[in-house]
Amino acid sequence: MNTQISGWQKFKRIKRAHYSLKILTTLILVSFAAEFLVNSKALVVSYNDKLYFPVLSAQIPGHEFGLDYEYETNYRELNKQFQSHKQHWLIMPPVPFNPTENDFETGVYPPAPPSVEDKHYLGTDSAGRDVLARLIYGFRIAILFSITLLIVEYGVGVLIGCYMGFKGGWFDLLFQRLIEIWSNIPFLYVVMIMASIITPGFWSLVLIMALFGWMAITWYMRTATYKEASRDYVLAAQMMGAGPWRIIVRHILPNAVSTVVTFIPFSVAAGITALTALDFLGFGLPAPTPSWGELLKQGVDHLESPWILLSVTFALSSVLLLVTFIGEGIREVFDPKHQTYYE
Repeated sequence: MNTQISGWQKFKRIKRAHYSLKILTTLILVSFAAEFLVNSKALVVSYNDKLYFPVLSAQIPGHEFGLDYEYETNYRELNKQFQSHKQHWLIMPPVPFNPTENDFETGVYPPAPPSVEDKHYLGTDSAGRDVLARLIYGFRIAILFSITLLIVEYGVGVLIGCYMGFKGGWFDLLFQRLIEIWSNIPFLYVVMIMASIITPGFWSLVLIMALFGWMAITWYMRTATYKEASRDYVLAAQMMGAGPWRIIVRHILPNAVSTVVTFIPFSVAAGITALTALDFLGFGLPAPTPSWGELLKQGVDHLESPWILLSVTFALSSVLLLVTFIGEGIREVFDPKHQTYYE
C-alpha cells in the first residue's frame, strides 16, 4: 500500500536542509530580539523600590536615579555605582553596547581585540563600536532587506511573466524587447549615479535593485505559464467565461508556483550578498548603519586586527551556507524525478 508523503515530510528527511532551516530561523528570531540581548540600555532597573524598564520605554534621564544630569543615563556606569548599594540593582543585556556606540574606555586604541572583561566578545572596530553588536543588527537589516527585495521582485516578475505567457501577442513581444534592453544597462553605474545624487537608504536601494531584479523570475514564469495555458483545465475555464486574471490567479499560478518557491532561498542569498557588496563599495546604506559590508571593508583595511575580518567572513559564509542548504532541500522536494533523499 502506497502512502503519500507530504512536502514537509520530504523536507524533514533532508537532514542538512531541515537543520539549516532550524538554525537560520533561530538566528532570525535572535536578531529581531536584539534589543533585549545587545543594547546599552538596562533591561530592568530597581531604584528606591521602584522598577524601571529602560529597554521598553523612552529615554530615562539621569536624575530619575539620583544622578546630577538630565540626559539619558549611562547604564553601564550606573551599574558600577549600584554595586555599593544593596537596595539598588539593575540587569544589563549580555552585550551592553549599541551597534552605533563608540566605546573608548577599553584602554586600547581602537580597533580593540576581543575581551571578556570589557564585554567586547568579538572586539571593536576602528571607530570603537562593538563588532558583535554590529554583526547582529547588520544581520537583521540584511534579512529584512533581502525579504523586502524578494517580495517586490517576485510580485512584479510573477505578475508580468504570467501575463506574458498567457496573453502572448504584442504584449509578450513588447516586454521581451523591453527586458532585453533593460538587462543590458549596467546596474552598478546606475547605483553610482544615484548615490551621487541622493543619500542611499533602505527603500531607495530596494527600489533600485528591484528595477533590475524582476527580469529573471519573469522569464521562468513566462515559460511555466505558457506551458500551463495549453492545458485542458485552462481551456475549460475559458469556455466557462473566466477572465484572464481569474484564470492566472486561480488556476495557472497554483500549478506553476513550484517554479517560484524553488528560487526563493537563492534569491534571499543574492539579496544579502548584493547589499553586502554595495556597502563594501561605499554605495550602500549610510553610516553609521550596522552593515556586514562596512565591517568587511574595515576588516580588509585593518588586516592587523584580524578579529574584524574573521568575524564578518564567518558570519556571512555561515548564513549563505545555511540558505543554500535550505534551497537544495526545497528544490529536492519539488523535483518529481528524484526519488531519493539526502541524509
